[in-house]
Amino acid sequence: MKFDGLLVFPIFLTLLFSIFVLNSISPAIFPSYYWYFIFGIVAFLFFSLFDFEVVSAFSKFFYIGSIVLLLITLIIGQVTRGTVRWIPIGSLSIQPSEIVRPFLLVFFANYLTEKKLDIKRIVKAILLMILPLFLILVQPSLGVTALTAIGFFGIFLSADINKKSILLLIISVFALIPIIFMFLAPYQKQRITSFLDPSKDPLGEGYNAIQSTISVGSGKLFGRGLGRGVGTQLLFLPERQTDFIFASVSEEMGFIGAIILLILTVFIFIRIISYTEKAINIPARAFLAGLFLTLFAQVVIHVGMNMGLLPITGVPYPLVSAGGSSLLATMTALGIVVGTKR
Repeated sequence: MKFDGLLVFPIFLTLLFSIFVLNSISPAIFPSYYWYFIFGIVAFLFFSLFDFEVVSAFSKFFYIGSIVLLLITLIIGQVTRGTVRWIPIGSLSIQPSEIVRPFLLVFFANYLTEKKLDIKRIVKAILLMILPLFLILVQPSLGVTALTAIGFFGIFLSADINKKSILLLIISVFALIPIIFMFLAPYQKQRITSFLDPSKDPLGEGYNAIQSTISVGSGKLFGRGLGRGVGTQLLFLPERQTDFIFASVSEEMGFIGAIILLILTVFIFIRIISYTEKAINIPARAFLAGLFLTLFAQVVIHVGMNMGLLPITGVPYPLVSAGGSSLLATMTALGIVVGTKR
């Protein structure tokens, strides 16, 4: 294994940060949630053992396996609040749409760089991407669908492309927007339409955004203290341990705590960017580009929706939000990152 302290230390400090915060705002998920931390660390260590070239050899199997897993979810998945996203495994559960994301990045990083891109190959790539996006969207899971598409876009931009190809992709994305909106659940459509003015429905679709911004502001500089947040401890803030973890951190640890979290994240981002300069090959560089854009977008969207700047989309904060599958997927992807360096 290639040990890289500049990547490993901020990752594990972020995990430690997550454990402290989650134990404060949602102690009920422990001790079972520790298993996800253990699985995530094991996944990181396992994939960091292999060079990206070795991982790439299985890229086609990753794609096929991802499609099969997404189909299985729709068939035998557990129905929770009108969604079919999770497969129960004993006392735990996994969300396949999260698990498959790093493996889809590996596949498309290889597919879009192994041959020269022409219009025909780009169209094939778009069609190959539409299938998993559709299977994730109908669960429905708008946030994961968006992050998967963003990763694909990052890989596409890093490939050897011309202006016509970029234009084709942009047109394709805009053409898909109304189709995607059609497949959204009613509550997802209401989230988007109520974003502009949450006060119009303060007890309905605007409630989450209002409570989140209150929690962020009430923490002030040093926060109310772990276990003392009003919104988090009295449950005014919904999904405080997942979709609104940044608001929870801001309320209980204040501006200082939020900045510490963001600084740790920036250190991870900087290290991923540095890997692109020493990538083992072109597909590895494309994978890094896709992963960086995905994680960056994930943080921007999460923080933005917690501060009332973006619509609520259910996007977790990487490595921090309570979500075993998201944690496992992110740790897997970061493990693969280690093998991309010469």
